[in-house]
Amino acid sequence: MSRRFVYSGRTALITGAASGIGAALAAGLAARGASLILVDINADGLDGVAAPLRADGCAVSTFVVDMADAAAIARLAKDVEASGAPVHLLFNNAGIALGGMFEDVEMADFERLIDINLYGVIRMSRAFLPRMRAVDEAHIVNISSIFGIVAPAGQAAYSTAKFGVKGFSNALRHELAGSSIGVTTVHPGGVATQIAASAKSPPGASPEEMEAARKQTQRLLVMPPAEAARIILDGVARRKPRIFVGRDAHTMMWLERIFPTRYWSILQKMVGAKRAS
Repeated sequence: MSRRFVYSGRTALITGAASGIGAALAAGLAARGASLILVDINADGLDGVAAPLRADGCAVSTFVVDMADAAAIARLAKDVEASGAPVHLLFNNAGIALGGMFEDVEMADFERLIDINLYGVIRMSRAFLPRMRAVDEAHIVNISSIFGIVAPAGQAAYSTAKFGVKGFSNALRHELAGSSIGVTTVHPGGVATQIAASAKSPPGASPEEMEAARKQTQRLLVMPPAEAARIILDGVARRKPRIFVGRDAHTMMWLERIFPTRYWSILQKMVGAKRAS
């Protein structure tokens, strides 16, 4: 499968489609001639994304689903099958964030993040693989993170999930090699979405600590979602197995590759030098 993947005339299912990268992927795919199945837990957000795309002539269906709910994912697969819509592209993009050191976060919050960010990807892939085998060619796109490359302190839950997405995607790609289904893992860096702002903080965190963490994170989130979506769609069209979104993602990839056990101390020194200047 060396030729480019063509989006026109295909149907793409996107989770986490109500905002951020998911919404930008929806707009980018619509502009490239794809039909859309948009999924999110936020019904109002889904409607806000779908309405202008429909007005421009794109065929869009929406489904409100909690990615932590295995039964809801199974129902979604049945509903899509009943609609008769094919699935050529599956973008497993839905995710949440959780700030705080491992010993400080609630285990229920840790487990919910794993349910959404990792098991959501696994369950969606399992649910829709039969539908994707029924079309001439298909592609699964799993959104990992820069924190699926490096694992900073305070991101135990998020990195656990995103490293898991990377490992699952690699194994699935190898299992599907030679079939009509490709698999791509995406590692976004600092994309300007609301995931960090909406992250739950550990119990006992003061408003001042939460605001300082929010500001520090927001300074790193600079790439517009539309640009991230363009990079992702260009990479998927070229059937790339891994896509690094942003200079920071490329930097972290090389830093971890060259200094696999020392990158965290190097990053701390770099951040300290920037603060001092």
